[in-house]
Amino acid sequence: MRAGTLLRLSTSGTRTDTLRTVLTAVSSSLATVALLAAATVAAVRGGEPVEQSDGSTWLAPGAEQYTSPLLREAGLRPGVIFALLLLTLPVLALAGQCIRLGAPARDRRLAAIRLAGATPGQAVLIAVAETIVASVLGSIAGFGLFLALREILHRPGPDGALTLPTDAFPNPVPLMTAIVAVPVLAGLIGLILMRGVAVTPLGVVRRQRKHGPRPWPGLAIAVGVVLFNVPVWLSERMVLSGYVFGVLMLLGTTLVMVGVVVGTGWISYAAGWLLHRFGRGPVTLLAGRRMMADPWNGSRTLGALLGAAVIGGAAMGYHALFVTQGMAEDRFGALIGMPPDPGHAAFYVNTAQLVLVAVGVGVGVSAAGMLVALAESIVARRRTYAALTAAGTPGRALSGTLLWQTLAPLVPALGLAIVSGLVLVRSIYNEVTVGGGRTEACIDPAADMATCARTVTTDPVVTLPVPVPWEQLTVLGAGTILAMMLVAGVGMLVLRRSTDLEEIRTV
Repeated sequence: MRAGTLLRLSTSGTRTDTLRTVLTAVSSSLATVALLAAATVAAVRGGEPVEQSDGSTWLAPGAEQYTSPLLREAGLRPGVIFALLLLTLPVLALAGQCIRLGAPARDRRLAAIRLAGATPGQAVLIAVAETIVASVLGSIAGFGLFLALREILHRPGPDGALTLPTDAFPNPVPLMTAIVAVPVLAGLIGLILMRGVAVTPLGVVRRQRKHGPRPWPGLAIAVGVVLFNVPVWLSERMVLSGYVFGVLMLLGTTLVMVGVVVGTGWISYAAGWLLHRFGRGPVTLLAGRRMMADPWNGSRTLGALLGAAVIGGAAMGYHALFVTQGMAEDRFGALIGMPPDPGHAAFYVNTAQLVLVAVGVGVGVSAAGMLVALAESIVARRRTYAALTAAGTPGRALSGTLLWQTLAPLVPALGLAIVSGLVLVRSIYNEVTVGGGRTEACIDPAADMATCARTVTTDPVVTLPVPVPWEQLTVLGAGTILAMMLVAGVGMLVLRRSTDLEEIRTV
């Protein structure tokens, strides 16, 4: 198939196909902006600790123009990069959900192309090319948005201080990697999601489920927690680069997110079985049978949300760690007669605000993805809903079924995601210790430093347990459920329009 033909076939279609292309491009642009922001932070130089001959330590020049210690200190920048990379995961999950929008109509179009003589591989190639074209357009738009934001947000203070690293620009290799990575990843996601899109020219596939999903994804969560701990264990035994440290932690977090998302299939099936076994009335019975018939629907629709919830649980764990670290340092300063440093409190407050903003963006993006997936699911089954309405099923029963299908797998899966993210942090940091250092000094200041009698002073030790942030976790969970209920409410409006008896027509 020639490139021009492939491009023409991949960009043709209905308004739904156009909407899918636009949403995929928007999600790709957001992911590109996040990756370029991470590459910009990686391009900042300076701030490395340098030991002086008198034993003191100062920071190397190059990053002193930034107001935030997260940018000034080289040891803290990998954490910022790590957080920005984590933000791309729910955005990529949103792209995966946008790819599925209008799947039935796309399948019919691909089936017609198959009947015209295309091979299965060519049909899948057309669908993947559509995703890649949308992602390339999104990456280009994301790069333009990044340049525009860089100019808009560049506001130096009177002393030249900057809040953001708008004076830095990504290096060529990370720059090209950030622009190319999103289309490549989106193409791979599209290939995985559409691998069975053209099994036969008529697009007919018979599937028979002999048993429900198994809870094996729980092993992925356990392995991810162990992998998250590996860089900490290695850094205690060898010198480990900060970027290697961050990559290993990112892999562990990703594995935990995959385990939570895939494990939602088992949660959905178990919740459906319970509703079908103990439920009373058409609402719970319909919802239970629907969840048992398609347990992976929860994994598909809740993927981005659960990924953001894992990040949120980990973020709240780090927030509690930072606050406890500041309290321990203040107590240690009081024991040795030093006044509290207000800079510590400002640092932790600013870090907590950054974390909360990141979590809020992740949940917002995930809610948008959930809305896209829910609307696509309703439109794909509009004939079934219309047939149920024609058979006498009340509209309230269908709306209640939709609400049960949304919340029954969401609540336990959301709890698992938040707890898994929190366990990532608490498996490493469950207490904070400050002090315990030793200071040696000569009794006679005029004596030889090598042979003089010395006194050894041991600093006091302050150890504080890191508390579980129950209040913040509750707010995160309740706010996420509230956002999903609003999404379900919008879905009910779409459902009302999809139960029109005209949808039963086949010609």
